[in-house]
Amino acid sequence: MITKFLKKVPAGMMIVPLLIGAFMNTFFPQFGEMGSYTTAVFSNAGAATAIGIQLFCLGTTLQLSDMPKVFKRGGILLISKFIIGAVIGIAVGKIFGMAGVFGLTTLSIISAVTNSNGSIYLSLMQTYGDESDCASMALLSLNDGPLFTLIALGASGLANVPIKALIATIIPIAVGMVLGNLDKSLTEFLSPAGAILIPFVGYCLGSGINLTNVVKGGPQGVILGLITVFIGGPFIVACDRLIGRRPGYAGWAVATTAGNAVAVPAAVALVDPAWEPYVATATTQVASAVVVTAILVPILTNWWANKYGCPQKPNENM
Repeated sequence: MITKFLKKVPAGMMIVPLLIGAFMNTFFPQFGEMGSYTTAVFSNAGAATAIGIQLFCLGTTLQLSDMPKVFKRGGILLISKFIIGAVIGIAVGKIFGMAGVFGLTTLSIISAVTNSNGSIYLSLMQTYGDESDCASMALLSLNDGPLFTLIALGASGLANVPIKALIATIIPIAVGMVLGNLDKSLTEFLSPAGAILIPFVGYCLGSGINLTNVVKGGPQGVILGLITVFIGGPFIVACDRLIGRRPGYAGWAVATTAGNAVAVPAAVALVDPAWEPYVATATTQVASAVVVTAILVPILTNWWANKYGCPQKPNENM
């Protein structure tokens, strides 16, 4: 009964646990603070570990023969997502300064639009995509955190980029890929774990969201989410269709804001203290964007896949 319900909701295996985690963290935070295994599984403390294991398991599915296809698909999505976020954010920063415009900060724009929720993407690709789409999640995970935000700020001369963060992100994927290519039986054993971990990752990421902060984000936070989806989304879809010659469903699937992006403003301020005055505002606005995009993107991806086709529902437009 529960599984049937989750399957009816676009990316339900990810979205529903995420919303439950946010609800629990907002109204019953003591639950996730009990300690021991409860805190490890049912709080944001377990998010990095769960995502790291998920990336490692997905890495085992990356066969060398598939790499050109994975790099092409994932690369187009990754680069186009970064470009649209960086262009919007840097333009606002150069014209209006760090404070941004109409209360929407430069830091929040870049943090939200350049970061995509890899777990939502993976959940959607398992419903609509193929193996190469799913494997591309390992590449897309590079923008799930502060790295690309710092690159965008660094490119504009506003911050320095820690190369160590890039290396730390790649290691789990690389180790998994090496082992998967050395022993195909490891791939068969570990690859299902990527899907199994989706609801756990969803809950852990949700437990890092306080719904009161979503409200505090106000209309600016909602607008940020809409910018991420309805300005970033069409650009990514256009690149996916025109450059990748794909139907575009994957483009919509990355038009989200990562749950980890909530922590990005604070991470940027650690690198460049000049951004510290904007951290609190940017954090609440990004938190709103996470929820808004998590709700809208699965709906749009489902609609687009049904209209223009996908590997699971092919039509003449494929």
